[in-house]
Amino acid sequence: MSKILVERNGPVTTIIMNRPEVRNALDNDAIALLGEAFQAFDADEKARVAVLTGTGGAFCAGADLKEMSQGTNYQAWSGSENGTLRAPLSKPVIAAVEGHACAGGLGVALYCDLRVADETAVFGVFSRRWGVPMSDGTTVRLPRLVGMSNALDMLLTGRAIKADEAKQMGLANYVVPKGTARMEAEALALKVSAFPQIAMGSDRASAYAQADLSLDNAMLEEARLAQAAKEQEAQTGAARFAAGSGRHGSFE
Repeated sequence: MSKILVERNGPVTTIIMNRPEVRNALDNDAIALLGEAFQAFDADEKARVAVLTGTGGAFCAGADLKEMSQGTNYQAWSGSENGTLRAPLSKPVIAAVEGHACAGGLGVALYCDLRVADETAVFGVFSRRWGVPMSDGTTVRLPRLVGMSNALDMLLTGRAIKADEAKQMGLANYVVPKGTARMEAEALALKVSAFPQIAMGSDRASAYAQADLSLDNAMLEEARLAQAAKEQEAQTGAARFAAGSGRHGSFE
């Protein structure tokens, strides 16, 4: 069986980390295959949203420490220009987390736009015990997502963050019953895929771009990114609303 599996359901692509014998820890081969799956999804014109999950009751236990102990270089994660976790894709990715998302697995979860965690989910920088630094984007994305205080708590102590606390600090977007993370994430992905894509894509791109820009430049970039949606989607969408769709806040 491949270390990375891909399943497609209309506009939703589900990418599955498939090394259950090591809680889906990623060796260099697996992280490269994950990168290929991401790029194939991004290039697929029929695919709109991806779900990333793991097999065997775990999300991802991070880098394969047995391989690392042999001196393997792990630049393929984010430490090179084309690293798998270096830059966001052009389309949304939703993590479906059950069990452990720790060390590099936390980095993989943070790479995603949203995180749906079931009640068994556990996040943590467990590599703190072994002297293995985070080199997968975690020290950059985690403070931006949950704030510096929460991020430093996780980075310095390596303690386990369970699903409810993850939701409270903004690390998890949704907490769902045990065993339903993938199902709920795929349902969410189908919902997101049904929206007009140009406006959603421009809003997402602007949200990512603003972190590196001044306020004035961020506002100008938002306006630039929004122009295509204004020209191609906004008028027809407004016409649907005027005709009676979406009244009283309904998204149906």
